[in-house]
Amino acid sequence: MTRQFQPALSRIPTGVWVLGFVSMLMDISSEMIHSLLPLFMVQVLGTSMVAVGLIEGLAESLALIVKIFSGTLSDYLGKRKGLAVCGYALGALSKPLFALASTTGTVLTARLLDRLGKGIRGAPRDAMVADLTPAQLRGAAFGLRQSLDTVGAFLGPLLAVALMLLWADDFRAVFRVAIIPGLMAVGILLFGLREPAGREGGKRSSPIRRDQIKRLKAPYWWVVAIGAVFTLARFSEAFLVLRARQGGVPVALVPLVMVAMNVVYAASAYPFGKLSDRVGHRKLLALGLAVLIAADLVLAWSVGWALNVAGVALWGVHMGITQGLFATMVADAAPADLRGTAYGFFNLTSGIAMLAASGIAGLLWAELGAAFTFYAGAAFGATALVGLVWQPNPALPDRRQNTPITRP
Repeated sequence: MTRQFQPALSRIPTGVWVLGFVSMLMDISSEMIHSLLPLFMVQVLGTSMVAVGLIEGLAESLALIVKIFSGTLSDYLGKRKGLAVCGYALGALSKPLFALASTTGTVLTARLLDRLGKGIRGAPRDAMVADLTPAQLRGAAFGLRQSLDTVGAFLGPLLAVALMLLWADDFRAVFRVAIIPGLMAVGILLFGLREPAGREGGKRSSPIRRDQIKRLKAPYWWVVAIGAVFTLARFSEAFLVLRARQGGVPVALVPLVMVAMNVVYAASAYPFGKLSDRVGHRKLLALGLAVLIAADLVLAWSVGWALNVAGVALWGVHMGITQGLFATMVADAAPADLRGTAYGFFNLTSGIAMLAASGIAGLLWAELGAAFTFYAGAAFGATALVGLVWQPNPALPDRRQNTPITRP
């Protein structure tokens, strides 16, 4: 298998590897905190389940919504690295607030600042990956960046578990250590990546003018619509952590839930990304939705550790199948000079859906129990799957070619 993947890996540009390692370090920093944050809010600060859902929804949706502005600005400037550095720096500087938090309001402020940074860096970073990579390798490049990002997403919780055991469940001490890899990520991006060649000369105009938006054709908007419905089925992973705790997992070991999910995610993101360069995108999305529905149902039925692990593993597989794939589909369906804006609109719609999904999940959990939260996710997933099967837009590129896609 290694020999099979090696040719594509060797052709992926150095800049994509740099962006991947930067993402990995920032995810170590973030997941050391996020894998413990729901428990910290509930057990230490006395936060309600509804408030947890709203905080998660607000934070994640802010990150997605802000991407439209940073993506559009990167298209207008013809430059992306500066915005990415700014976003990573803001994420790193938000980390000390978690260690200092004594109220839910402080946690909300820190969470919003952290996700604001993510929103600022996300669209320019994804656009840089597309700018740096030949079309025939784009799926593999997004899969590689996602895999490295997800390595950080399971190393972070592992470090959190080790430090919680070492320091007798001292949440704040773990949060302080998380500052270090965040600062390292900013340094590597600042000094280790050369800005891809931007648009030279010519009069600049706003990418969100009507005549520019009209250049985003029906295939792109179909991807946006499916992505929004998909997000409704994939609420915050905070509920995976709380489901594990509900099953009796000791506090110090709960982050292992996120480790399990992200190990599977990291292992599957690159192979499925590479596969998306050769097979139909709709088929892979349908597979990802089917796996997500199965994950929701298993977690709804979960009464013990074995079923919980199975559900979390399935959740990781669906992430590996779909996250890089959506990024690739957006890049394929949008003109090169509007990629930042295209990622921004995609994430704006997904952000609104994320806010609704996490709010509904928290409300269902509080009023009807955990199982209904996951049943609702399965129902939204089934809705997206029906829309995918009966999609009205046959113009959507369904198979990657070894030449750039011609767009009207």
